[in-house]
Amino acid sequence: MAEELTPSTPEEEEQTVKPRKNGLYPGVSDELAANMAGGWADTEQSDLKPIAQAAHTAARRAALSQRFPGERLVIPSGNLKTRSNDTEYAFRASTEYAYLTGDQTEDGVLVFEPTADGHEVSIYLLPRSNRENGEFWLSGQGELWVGRRRSLAEAEQLLGLPAKDVRELTEKLREATGPVRAVRGHDAGIETVLTDKVTAERDEELRVYLSEARAVKDDFEIAELQKACDSTARGFEDVVKVLDRAQATSERYIEGTFFLRARVEGNDVGYGSICASGPHATTLHWVRNDGPVRSGDLLLLDAGVETTSLYTADVTRTLPVNGRYTELQRKIYDAVYDAQEAGIAAVKPGAKYRDFHDASQRVLAERLVEWGLVEGPVERVLELGLQRRWTLHGTGHMLGMDVHDCAAARNEAYVDGTLEPGMCLTVEPGLYFQADDLTVPEGYRGIGVRIEDDILVTEDGNRNLSAALPRQADEVEAWMAALTA
Repeated sequence: MAEELTPSTPEEEEQTVKPRKNGLYPGVSDELAANMAGGWADTEQSDLKPIAQAAHTAARRAALSQRFPGERLVIPSGNLKTRSNDTEYAFRASTEYAYLTGDQTEDGVLVFEPTADGHEVSIYLLPRSNRENGEFWLSGQGELWVGRRRSLAEAEQLLGLPAKDVRELTEKLREATGPVRAVRGHDAGIETVLTDKVTAERDEELRVYLSEARAVKDDFEIAELQKACDSTARGFEDVVKVLDRAQATSERYIEGTFFLRARVEGNDVGYGSICASGPHATTLHWVRNDGPVRSGDLLLLDAGVETTSLYTADVTRTLPVNGRYTELQRKIYDAVYDAQEAGIAAVKPGAKYRDFHDASQRVLAERLVEWGLVEGPVERVLELGLQRRWTLHGTGHMLGMDVHDCAAARNEAYVDGTLEPGMCLTVEPGLYFQADDLTVPEGYRGIGVRIEDDILVTEDGNRNLSAALPRQADEVEAWMAALTA
């Protein structure tokens, strides 16, 4: 990695960039500065077409404007976060900002200025790197270091709304009067400027609204979720094909294999991949992925591709490493499969959100009583939640731009709400018998099984977006055999 000069902040971009400490060049001569300032071709793009979701983002902004008339709304994309010293984590725009704009650049801010009949909406962005003061080649965030930024005119063409210089925003917000709402947690600088203009209550109402607005997906979003699921299915196939190499190394080989598919076909993984082999499968969010992969064990793979528009899949399969379930593994797997079948059948418009969870938990409770692991009757088990020792988690969650989407929604709009066409959720029952659980027979200990699919509520029922991956035990074994033949 090349050694750069000291990165500049947006406020410093108009100033001369200072050499970094311990840099090999003490400064820039006047002659070099003059040389670098000229002789560059005009690369402005003037024939750009709007991004695919531009009409949808416009409709979302219009709905938001109608919900908060007369109020200034500020939605930042966020800033780069330092990983160590002068290196940053890969940037991921805030969900609220990306949902309303389709833009994914750092330091951006979407602003709704109240007018007599609604809002004037503008997006504030960093313009192209400055070539007059040398920022484009001297700054760590300059064009020759990290790549070309869009010009403001280009951004307007792509996003379908006025684009302005974000470096002018701080002063405008400082002078702003009247009620202001902001999405917090992404841009400390913006929050500092707005300190005496916002209230926690108003800001929370904005966050809740934007969370609930994402519950019902439009056609663009549904297509992106299907794309994410299709790529995820291919990623699972990739993993099955290299299980022999994972056995020779560790769970990291599985993680890396799936990540390759995510980066080639999407933006990233939507969350840290859970590549849990053997007893690690009983840890719900096992993301260390540093354990052995052994023949005879089960591999619980919970992973999802995030598309370039930031919609993610969330799929889990529990696979026999050697391609064949043992008798006990299959018994436990079949119980989880039956529970998932019952849960998926309960997903339909007009149903209570909780119905799929209750249906799945009932099946699992019945099996646990049948196996003698907990004393019945089943109604008692469910009333007291005794099955939770081995089922642990809820049976699903909303899915979209966040893997746990709509998380800030009110209970009455989410877990206590009613399913509508266009909602997308996971159905993911599981059974987890910890390696140190002395209440179950020894053979059960260290076995964890989860099956998870992404289910879209339709007008007449539901559609399994991740149906390309087999779920039934015999089908899983046949699928694995075909991929490794």
